[in-house]
Amino acid sequence: MSKFEILTPLGFRVRTSEEYWQKLIIKHPDIADLEMEVIQTLAHPDEIRRSSRDPNIILFYLTLKAKRWVVAVVRRLNGDGFLITAYQTDAIKEGDLIWHK
Repeated sequence: MSKFEILTPLGFRVRTSEEYWQKLIIKHPDIADLEMEVIQTLAHPDEIRRSSRDPNIILFYLTLKAKRWVVAVVRRLNGDGFLITAYQTDAIKEGDLIWHK
């Protein structure tokens, strides 16, 4: 059962299941209350970067407050996007900037 499916500014959808979301928040309890922010990060990010290590990994960033971002990490495979993880960070990772607000 899909928890959410979001259309990104890059024109593809990202989805996750309730079961996967529950595993994710065990690993990153700091985002348990930030589900809406994760959805916003995918739908209306401040910037999107491609991983420097894996071209199929795309990182979506949304500013929470000064020097604090929500990151949604997505794997894109055959046109479909799957949420791998999401967390808060105080630094934007290296990688090619592929989209900016």
